[in-house]
Amino acid sequence: MNIRTCLALGLTALISAGAAHAADVEKPDIKLSVGGKALLYYLPLTVTEKLGYFKDAGLNVEISDFAGGSQSLQAQIGGSVDVTTGSYEHTIQMQAQGKPLVAVVDLGRYPGIALGIANSRVASYKSIKDLKGMRIGVTAPGSSTNFMVSYLMIKAGLKPEDASFIGVGGGASAVAAMRHGQIDAISNTDPVMSELETAGDIQVIADSRTAEGTNQIYGGPSPAAVLYMRPSFIQANPKTTQALVDALVRGLHWVQSHSPEQIADLMPPEYQGGNKTLYTTAIKKSLAIYSPDGKFDPAACANTLKVLQVFDDKVKAASIDLSKTYDETFVDQAQKSVK
Repeated sequence: MNIRTCLALGLTALISAGAAHAADVEKPDIKLSVGGKALLYYLPLTVTEKLGYFKDAGLNVEISDFAGGSQSLQAQIGGSVDVTTGSYEHTIQMQAQGKPLVAVVDLGRYPGIALGIANSRVASYKSIKDLKGMRIGVTAPGSSTNFMVSYLMIKAGLKPEDASFIGVGGGASAVAAMRHGQIDAISNTDPVMSELETAGDIQVIADSRTAEGTNQIYGGPSPAAVLYMRPSFIQANPKTTQALVDALVRGLHWVQSHSPEQIADLMPPEYQGGNKTLYTTAIKKSLAIYSPDGKFDPAACANTLKVLQVFDDKVKAASIDLSKTYDETFVDQAQKSVK
C-alpha cells in the first residue's frame, strides 16, 4: 500500500469518525458567543478551536466575538447564540434576575485580571481611594473586568459611581486608549496588561493572575471563564453539551502539557500584536489561571457569590442557589474519556 493510499484511507476514517459523532449529537451546528476572544482569559477556547477538537466531537461551532463579557451575555439572554464562554459571575447575576444560566465546565481557576494605573498618575496614587474621579478602562461595562474594580472600590469605602468606567475592549483598542490618554487606569487581562506593563505605560496595583493575588483581591479563590448556557438547552441537547465539554476538557489538557512557546505557535498571528516574544511571556504569566481539569471548586463559587453581594444589589436581595449555577456532570464524564 503506497503513502497516497494510506493518507486517503486515514482521511476517510477521520471523516467517518466525524460523521459518527455528528449523528450522535442533537445539534451539530452551534453558535457560541465570547467577549474578547483574543484575550488570554479565553485561551482554552481558541486552543480547542484551532486543534479541531470541536470538529472531532461532531460539532460545527460558529464563534461570535464581542468587545466584552456583558455583550456576549446579552447575546445569550437574547437567544441569538446557543452557548457562551464567559465569566462565572454571570450565572449568579442572571439567577438573581430570574434568567437562569448553568456553567458546565470551568476554564479558569483564577480571573487573570489586573488593574493598572497610568504612569502619569502613579506619583499621586497612594491607595484604591485615589481611583475616585478617574476614567477606568474595562473591556465593557458590566464585565468581570468592571466587577473587580467595583469590588475593590467598595472595600476601600468608595462607590463604583465615584469613577467613570469606559469600555475599551481588549487587544489593540485597549492599549491605544491608555497610550492616547483616554483613560487614567485600566482593568484588563493579558496580553493587554503585559504589553502595557512591559512598555512602562502602567503600574499594576492589583493582579489576579496568581493564587496569591486572587486571594488578596477577593479574599479567596474565584473561578473565571466558564462555558454556560440556558438549562433548557442542556435538557434538549445533553449529548451536544457533553460533546462541547469533551472538546474543551481536551483543550485544557493540551494547555497543561505544552510550553508557552508551543501555545504561542498555535495561536492566530494577529493575537500576538506583532511581538511574539512579548505574547509568549504573557502566556507564561497567565498559565496558572487555567483549570487543569475543568472541574468547579464549590468554595470558589461560594466566594464569588460573597463578592457579588458586596456591589450587586439584585444579587444581594436574591436567594441564590449556587448548586443551580453549575453542573459538573459533564466534566466528570469527560474525565473518563478525554486524554
